[in-house]
Amino acid sequence: MHAVASQLLGRTNVGGSCCNPAVEAMLLLLCLGFIPTVAPCPPHCLCASDIISCSGSNLSALPFGLPSYATRLDLSHNALRVVHVDWVSQPFHWLTTLVLSWNSISQIEVAAFILTPHLLHLDLSSNQLRVLNSSIFTGLTELKELLLIGNQIAQIMPGAFSDVNSLQRLYLSVNSLTTFPLGLFEDPGGPRNLTFLDLSHNRLSKLPIQSLLSVSRHAVIYLQENPLLCDCALIALLEYWLWKQYRPLVDFQGEYQCRGTAVREVRCTHGGLSDVPLVAQNYQVEPGEWLRVPCPGLKLPVQEGLIVFWVTPKTAVNSTASDPSSHLSVLPNGTLEFQGALMEDSGIYECVVARGRYYDVEESPEARVMVGNSTISSTTSLARRSSGEHFNTAFTTLASCVISIILVLLYLYLTPCQCRESRGGGSRGCGARAIILCSDPREVESGQRRANGKRVVFLEPQADDSDISVPKTPVMTLDHVSNEGILKNGSRTVGHTLTDPTHMT
Repeated sequence: MHAVASQLLGRTNVGGSCCNPAVEAMLLLLCLGFIPTVAPCPPHCLCASDIISCSGSNLSALPFGLPSYATRLDLSHNALRVVHVDWVSQPFHWLTTLVLSWNSISQIEVAAFILTPHLLHLDLSSNQLRVLNSSIFTGLTELKELLLIGNQIAQIMPGAFSDVNSLQRLYLSVNSLTTFPLGLFEDPGGPRNLTFLDLSHNRLSKLPIQSLLSVSRHAVIYLQENPLLCDCALIALLEYWLWKQYRPLVDFQGEYQCRGTAVREVRCTHGGLSDVPLVAQNYQVEPGEWLRVPCPGLKLPVQEGLIVFWVTPKTAVNSTASDPSSHLSVLPNGTLEFQGALMEDSGIYECVVARGRYYDVEESPEARVMVGNSTISSTTSLARRSSGEHFNTAFTTLASCVISIILVLLYLYLTPCQCRESRGGGSRGCGARAIILCSDPREVESGQRRANGKRVVFLEPQADDSDISVPKTPVMTLDHVSNEGILKNGSRTVGHTLTDPTHMT
């Protein structure tokens, strides 16, 4: 041991540099006789790389001195009863998954998971938990998924989830809850990103309809197999969810049963609703003005006791309770009233009321409200932008045409002749119908005066670099000059001298 210490000391003092604090601590431990070692794998457990599994080992207490390198610890299918604060002797900084399912756990001490701060998945399913006390999940600030399926939970104390700010998925199915845990969404210290909640197979009879209309916009909530009391408010919620194709209801539609009666047997309308298909309505109002939006398809007067809900872009309101501090309210006749519209009120508003039927595919209980002239402004801006785009396109097309014409004219007037007269008197090098343009006076046969202008001659196609024995006669000759360009043998000059067709070979 002293040799090892001397060796480490010699390495750290090379070049006169100071010792590393970590090495100094190591040297101190070695000198004192403490050799740090990794905890061995407990008996009846299986340790493989970063996984420790003690599943099915009939453990009645959590094993002490577990290796801290694990990222997954499986303690399922044992006889554990209590999770104590000191169930681990040292922090588990690498542990992300802890499985404690299928035990007999009935008590979890406060801050029992304080030494597992980076836990992401915790499974406490199939135990005997009855109450979730306050602060039992303290320290699990990074927890994303919590499974409490198949316990006997009947009560959730305030602050039970106060420290699990990152929780996204919570499974509370197959328990004994009789009250919907609204604190999961309303407590300031509760989960901030809860998007999945399973409350199926509990004992819920009454649901907070207004809160569910608001929460279900960003969270998936499963409520099947609960003895629900089917009133008109619940019927309105279920009809609305079906229209929105809300997956928890669509997937388990047959498992939503009313206590003592079927959903379809509940009568809430009594002729208070129109049979005319629902069509989305549009409203526009200036900021500060009052606006009243009737509920689509609702006849007036509204029958007594019928609750009308409105789902707004931010929350949900109903006709039986109003917030004095809000400028939005629902009148007893179901009309949504804006008491001084604000710019942020622009959006889609949905009227939710028990209609006694399912919505058709093309129906919509929506009302689109626009505050101010932002729609007109954007339309005008779009029209102007579209007009500018059309002008730019037309200008570009015109410019392209002009450039093309200029290039063609340049080609016609400046391109030198490509078909030169061969020594034998024939034309060689033009193998197809050609347009020959010549403006160079050197191309004209000596003794002739230069013509004023250009001339175009169309020649019949002939093979390149081949001698034609049969005389060819030009198909058509265009001449824009006087007879001064006509040779004695009848041929015409077009920028250069043409040979007599009778002598072409």
